[in-house]
Amino acid sequence: MLRKIVIVHIPNEHLNNAATFFIKKANEFSSHITVSRENNSVNAKSLLGLLSMQLEYGMELALAAEGGDAEEALAALTQILDPAG
Repeated sequence: MLRKIVIVHIPNEHLNNAATFFIKKANEFSSHITVSRENNSVNAKSLLGLLSMQLEYGMELALAAEGGDAEEALAALTQILDPAG
């Protein structure tokens, strides 16, 4: 399983649109992908799960992926949450 720490660098007013795009992108991969914050972990392919994380600018998240395209998935999803990173 691959893991990556990501800092959310999306202005708060754009987070709902980014979350929708994030879910669509996550569903393009066959790997099992999770998003974690503190003691909460959700399926990265679930919009309700991701919205329950109450994302905010500057928040630290842990992404984890397991499967044949895990590395590609983490790279693509990191780019969505931290476009400048």
